[in-house]
Amino acid sequence: MKSKLCRVGTTYIPVVDVNRSADWYVNKIGAELGYKDEDKAIVNFANQSFFLVKSNGQQTSNFVDINGEEWFSVTFEVDGQDALIALHREFAEAEIKVGEIENRGHAGRNFIFYDPNGNQFDVWSELSSDFKNRMK
Repeated sequence: MKSKLCRVGTTYIPVVDVNRSADWYVNKIGAELGYKDEDKAIVNFANQSFFLVKSNGQQTSNFVDINGEEWFSVTFEVDGQDALIALHREFAEAEIKVGEIENRGHAGRNFIFYDPNGNQFDVWSELSSDFKNRMK
């Protein structure tokens, strides 16, 4: 059966300070600000909308697995390892907290970065074939 869900349109991210977070996503990640009020902001990047929702300081989008390891809930894709290395360098120079580039035993390489609220995100060096075909 073909999936009836076409794409992920919006991801919700808990933040403490909506203004500070929106500025960070715009200035550090290159997001476009679509909307902002005192409780939420909408930023657009990576072909998706992200709602930055004001929450208490103890919420993140991360989760802990059965072994006690904290995980990210979103993986972004870039087009190849050169793009991954360049983005890693760009983020580090922009003083974004980044992890090391990792070999996780599958195709490509990954690294993790963090927003100012402690939300962690993954970046993978492999674009999905479906996305590549759609973008041609």
